[in-house]
Parts: sequence; C-alpha cells; structure tokens
Amino acid sequence: MANRLVVDPITRIEGHLRIEAELDGSGTISKAYSSGTAVRGIELIVQGRDPRDLWAFTQRICGVCTTVHALASVRAVENALGIKIPLNANLIRNIMFGAQMVHDHTVHFYQLHALDWVNVVSAAQADPVKASEIAQSYAPWSNWPKTSPAYFKDILAKLKKIIDSGQLGIFATGYWDHPAYILPPEINLIAVAHYLEALDWQREIVRIHTIFGGRNPHPNYVVGGVPWPIDLNSDNALNTSRLTEVGRQLDMALEFVNNVYYADAILLAAAYRDWRYGGGLKNYISYGDMPPNDIDDVASYRFPRGAVLDYNLNEVHPVDMVDPKQIQEFVDHSWYTYDGKEKPGYGKHPFEGETSLNFTGPKPPFEYLNVEGKYSWVKAPRWEEKPMEVGPLARMIVGYAAKNEVIRGTVDEALARVNETTKALGGTDTVDIYWMHSAIGRTLARALDAKIALQYVKEDFDRLLANIKAGDWSTFNGKKWDPSTWPKEAKGVGYTEAPRGALGHWVVIKDGKVERFQAVVPTTWNASPRDALENVGAYEASLVGTPIHKADEPVEILRIIHSFDPCMACAVHLTDLTTNQTLEFFLDM
Repeated sequence: MANRLVVDPITRIEGHLRIEAELDGSGTISKAYSSGTAVRGIELIVQGRDPRDLWAFTQRICGVCTTVHALASVRAVENALGIKIPLNANLIRNIMFGAQMVHDHTVHFYQLHALDWVNVVSAAQADPVKASEIAQSYAPWSNWPKTSPAYFKDILAKLKKIIDSGQLGIFATGYWDHPAYILPPEINLIAVAHYLEALDWQREIVRIHTIFGGRNPHPNYVVGGVPWPIDLNSDNALNTSRLTEVGRQLDMALEFVNNVYYADAILLAAAYRDWRYGGGLKNYISYGDMPPNDIDDVASYRFPRGAVLDYNLNEVHPVDMVDPKQIQEFVDHSWYTYDGKEKPGYGKHPFEGETSLNFTGPKPPFEYLNVEGKYSWVKAPRWEEKPMEVGPLARMIVGYAAKNEVIRGTVDEALARVNETTKALGGTDTVDIYWMHSAIGRTLARALDAKIALQYVKEDFDRLLANIKAGDWSTFNGKKWDPSTWPKEAKGVGYTEAPRGALGHWVVIKDGKVERFQAVVPTTWNASPRDALENVGAYEASLVGTPIHKADEPVEILRIIHSFDPCMACAVHLTDLTTNQTLEFFLDM
C-alpha cells in the first residue's frame, strides 16, 4: 500500500468527514478517498407525514443550512399539487434565500476557511500603524470606517493577550509554523480584525429571517406562499416598522460585503494566485434559482440552470430534474443497498430512490477504510453518469457560460481586480476565468456569489415595497390547502441553489401522505465516493496532484476541502418504523 495519510475528522465544517489520501514517493497525493462517517435518515422519518409539514422536518436536516431545505420542500409539494404562489411570496422567499446565502458565505469565509490562508500568530508581530496605512490605501477597505491606527492597536492588544496566555482557544490547533502561510503580519492583522467584525455582523443579517419567518435558525414556511400577512398598520403582520428594519439590514450587508468581504477575497486571491491546487473535476451543474416572478419560468432565473462539461464555456447543457436518465444516485461504494440487493453499477433516480442502510465498514478502532468496497455513508449522485461539482464556483461557471450579464460582469471585474492587486504586490502574472479552477478560485467564487445574491435581494426588496405601495398585499394562495382538492397520487420536485450548491427534494404523495421522499444535497454531489466506473467525486478529484509539505500538518488538504464548505450530517437520525420512536446515535470520533 502506498503511504496513506488520514485526516479524521476534518474540522471547521458541519458534521463528520474523513479523508484518506495516498501519497506517492514525492509526497504528492495520487489518490484520495472521501468518507461521510454519519448517515442522514430523514427520508425515513417523513414517510407517512402530511406533505404540508414536510418543510418542517426536512429543515432539521441541518442547522447550518437553515431555510434552504424548507424552501426546496415547499417547492416540491407545490410542484406536485400544481400550486402557484403570489408574487409577493416569491419575492419574500428570494429575500430569505439571498440573506441565507450572504450570511452563510460570510461566516464560512471568516470563521471556517480564512484560517487556512491567514496566520493568526503572525498577526501579533504586525505594526498597527502600517496596517492602518494599508487599509486606508486599499480600496474598498478605504471605504470602511474601522481603519485607524488606534483601532488596529486595540485589535493587536487583544490578540497578544490571547497568545501570551498560552490558551489560543479557537486558534489553538492551527499549523501556524507551516510555510504555506505567506501573508505579511499587517495583512494578517487586518484579516483577524475582519474575522472579529464578521462575528458581530452575522448576528444582524439573520434578523431578516426572524422578520419574514418568525425565527432563525429554521424560519417558518408554508405551502402556498409565506406565513406572514402584509398589513402596514398591524402589530401582527409585516408592517412598516418590520419592513424598514429589513431595509436597514440589507444596507448594512451591502456595506460589509462590498467593502470588507469582497476586498478580503480579492486580496487573498491575488496573494495566493500561484497556489493553483484543488481544481478537480471540470464538470459543473446548477439547478438555477432566484426567479424574478415564477419558479416555473426557468429561463428567467438570475442564477441560470445548466451543466458545463470539461470546462467548455461555449456550451451549456440542459438539465431536466425529472428525466430518470439524467440524475441518478449510485451506491457501489456507499453503505446502502437497492431493493435489498447489491446491484453493481445500478443507479436510481430520486423519484424511485430509497434509503436502505447496510453498514459493512470496519469496526472502530481501525487504521484505514476498505476503499475497494463500500466506504462512505454518502451516495454517489451522477448527471448522465458523470460526476459533477456544485456550489458557488459551479454557479459562476454555468452563469458565465450562459452569458448571464450580471455574473459575467462580476467575474470579469473581480479577475481584473485580482490582476491589479497582483501588480500592487509586485507580481507580473495575470489570471483569467480558467484560473478559477482551483481552491483559491473557488474561494473567490463564493465571495462573488454573495455579492451577486445581495444585488438580487436588494432588487427584490425594492419590488416588494413597490407592490405593497401599489396595493398588492397578497402572500398566500390557499386554493389547494385542503387535501380534498388533491389528486390521489402526485409527485413533484423542488430545488434551490443552496449556498453549497444544487439542492433537490423529490416527493411522491399518495392518499394525502408522503409515500416517498429523497433529498440529494450539495455535499452529496461534492463528497461522493467512487462509482462502479471508478469515477471520483469532487472532493476526491480536487486533492489529486497536491503536494503535502508536512504530513502531520496537512494545511493543503484543509484548504482544498474547506473551499467546498462541506456540510455533513452530524448525527444519525433514524425512525423505528414499528414504534415510530425517533432514535439518535452519535458517532464517537
């Protein structure tokens, strides 16, 4: 066996993920294996439930991906039952969707991923005066009010106090002596300051969910629209005061994202432009989202739908989520069976999918997984039998290839800014759209995703206010709320472009109850194991070819995996179908 490096668990993600990487004689990854070490059994829990309640159950798949599972589920049920929602409801859902995307991307960048690029200990050696000069001279940092020498001196004092105590807390397990960190101390100090500012700011934007959905996480939804009525003069509705607060939060978000997050991402991209590892697959898929008026008007989506193969930006392939031959899940290397049997190379479309657990893995403690057999709780989704990457980079690539003006303009402007910053840093090389096929390119794509989503949210909020001013206060269509109006059998698909990528929910309704349900989540696409043809998933492909400088400090693996923002299930949730008792098993890692 080649020298195998195991990272288990991958930290600074949601849930449990194990990576095993085989290193060749030069210390470069030749093969990689991604193992989801916890199982999601929500598909079993919702069987026999009222489909109008489906969103409330599926939203509990994850507390990090709050709202997106609810949105996909209500859309699935509405698609099955032929329900059209009012325009205001569509706009409010878009605003909630966009607010989640901006919040999620920002928290991921600063609290989960930035420490792969930013050296916190190095920041303690910074000159606060020099840091202030850099911040005030670099647009758009210069538009941010917190750039004075006194401000950075205060941040430095707090940081030194933590370091001098010998208790680094959340920074304790960093590989701060690793040569992969190349930023100067002053840039590190500015980034640490923004890390702390992001912690404060992220508490604010979630108020949009509490206003439109009653709470965060897990805001309320309703099949047929949104649960809040509009009445500008009522204390128990979306009134003038609440709408004004939404506007205030969006203005704050625009200021932070455009002047801080976007600027930080551009600088990191320029500084680490030569670290071109982590590209992996060149196949991308997006289901599309942000319909301006109607979810059924796919051509109008501001995040376009489509698939790009082999990074060919001249062709966007159509994606049909109902076609049984397009999207299928395979379990050749996953701990499941289909129809109670092992069927090599056999995939199922989600409408026919099943969740039949069949763990055959090693009993802890063990050294390595049996990667020749089954080695993950994650299934292997494929589009036309091809592994695909989903997420912010996929949205940018599909949108760019589809000639979406906003996405093209934003990407081109960002790449030009990277080149300008590179020149300011003393470099002479330039980057283009093909450079984004990398971990740092994926990280930049996430910032652009947030910037674009926020632009769309502001547009939809302005339209919502205009509708209300014109006298349109409708937020709910209850014509098919009563099950007596439903057909005996129906099936539908609901989807959204969640922060981490294409999310689909497929539901079959029979006699007024959920008969079958399957969710194919973004991390299922990206973290998938091999299939019967030995095609690897996005994580596994992205690690191949990466040199590991220090095997006991695998910064390189963390950078690449974190660039996808994994979201794994954090516990086993199963339902005893005899007693209907919900059981919860936590895996001891």
